[in-house]
Amino acid sequence: MPPLSVLDLAPIVAGSDAVTALHNSLALARHAEALGYHRFWVAEHHNMDGVASAATAVLIGQIARATERIRVGSGGIMLPNHAPLTIAEQFGTLACFFPGRIDLGLGRAPGTDGPTMRALRRHLSSAAEDRFPQDVQELQAYLGPAREGQVVRAIPGQGTEVPIWLLGSSLYSAQLAAYLGLPFAFASHFAPELLMQALDLYRSQYRPSARHPKPHAMVGLNVIVADSDEQAQHLFTSLQQRFLGMQRGQRGPLPPPVDDMEALWTPAEKAGVARMLAESVVGSPVTVRAGLRATAERTGADEFIVAGALHDFGARLRSYELLAQLAA
Repeated sequence: MPPLSVLDLAPIVAGSDAVTALHNSLALARHAEALGYHRFWVAEHHNMDGVASAATAVLIGQIARATERIRVGSGGIMLPNHAPLTIAEQFGTLACFFPGRIDLGLGRAPGTDGPTMRALRRHLSSAAEDRFPQDVQELQAYLGPAREGQVVRAIPGQGTEVPIWLLGSSLYSAQLAAYLGLPFAFASHFAPELLMQALDLYRSQYRPSARHPKPHAMVGLNVIVADSDEQAQHLFTSLQQRFLGMQRGQRGPLPPPVDDMEALWTPAEKAGVARMLAESVVGSPVTVRAGLRATAERTGADEFIVAGALHDFGARLRSYELLAQLAA
């Protein structure tokens, strides 16, 4: 089985608040480190009632301080929302405090809605996504060694060589990651349809770089493990309800699980949720082991990054514990 990492959005669950969500993220990171997970990444989203990881670099610093060895990073920073120099300074600072432990995953989407995007980008071009390749290379330059005649420098940041990953749910980022010789993570935990095409494109067009002579593909999965298939499927209904809300344009905290989803969705909505959550492995340890092995064979993934948002935090800790035992 490929190495396992954790993707956390600091979920705010129904009946709770952002304070609890953030402290749960710290507790989950310590738990993941003790269980031997490779990385712990948090994602940038804004103006979402169910997500507390908006100030991503700040949260990464707190998680890195709460742990000792596990790599901590962004899955990802939505680069069009920021000036590359700002991100270089933020992650350069993190690298100074936690050398050798910080990852910088970059996404091209805004991670929010239109009005919030405009609020975030008040001083930036509306064509920020179109500048994504140039912004990635500018950011690489800020984090690289000093160059003669360089006028603008990231201090801290310069020379830290913080590892950069490209994240995506389409063929665009796969192609760009291949062209730049960077590791690539596909967001198949919510947009799985182009997974295999993106991996094939990335590997076939990969141009070796000095830091990454071979392609490295990480695949995002939803994984929920419980003592029985029935219990795991029950827990999974929280995530199904969240994705049903996305289809309806409704936001909110992560809802508690329900006994019967059939009463909540139409056949068309059920099919839509199933498409979005197709790369999910849910069940008992026996079921999940078989599912992960099949996914590893099908994708050839070098690494899995696992999202597992559950309403009950104790069940979430238990799920990652059972998953780690499978990997061991």
